[in-house]
Amino acid sequence: MYNIGICDDGKNICSSLEEMILQYAEKINIPVEIKIWYTGEGLCDYLKERQQIDILFLDIELFEMTGIQAGDFIRNRLEDRGMQIIYISGKSSYARELFKTQPMDFLVKPITQQNINETLELAIKILKKSMEKFEFQIGHDFYYVPFGSILYFSSEGRKIKIFTANGEREFYGKLRDVSKRLSDSFLNIHHSYIVNPEYVMHYAYDTVELMDGTILPISKANRKHIRERIMREG
Repeated sequence: MYNIGICDDGKNICSSLEEMILQYAEKINIPVEIKIWYTGEGLCDYLKERQQIDILFLDIELFEMTGIQAGDFIRNRLEDRGMQIIYISGKSSYARELFKTQPMDFLVKPITQQNINETLELAIKILKKSMEKFEFQIGHDFYYVPFGSILYFSSEGRKIKIFTANGEREFYGKLRDVSKRLSDSFLNIHHSYIVNPEYVMHYAYDTVELMDGTILPISKANRKHIRERIMREG
């Protein structure tokens, strides 16, 4: 079951999006539950109760609380990095403001069925990957962490530290072996660091900055590869 939210102050837009989402869900045979809000305040009040939304279509030009403010609330107040936010707007000039809230996509009205199909296909693919888990061992105990909760790995000698949204753990191993057990979405930026790009706020020539303020180096050997991948996927 995928929980999908629509937040737009236009009732006709909400109805149209709901119809297109249901049409796509029926086409690929997936169960969905759709909730609709007409204000950012209503959306945030719902999320404050720790209610789950997997995919959110969020209008930017809402009354009072804007979509960007609602996105900031989701990412920074609720610390929810897993929700796939798709901004929608009648304008196309918001790229800089949207960057800090890490949207999955940005759709300009009028929105077509093809837009919805392509966006939902990508969102579901990302969600499925985030549900995969990384397994590691500490002593005789085994631990499992969802890929989507991992910020980055660091290596010091024979010790590996795994930094997650809920803290950090340390175990013995080699970073190259860890890399083989991760999804292709993770970035090998350095012989001592692997990062989850979902938590990267800013890429520079020789560093990355994560959403929590952590700055990690990109090695000379990896800079060209990282730049090419950012350009390809950005």
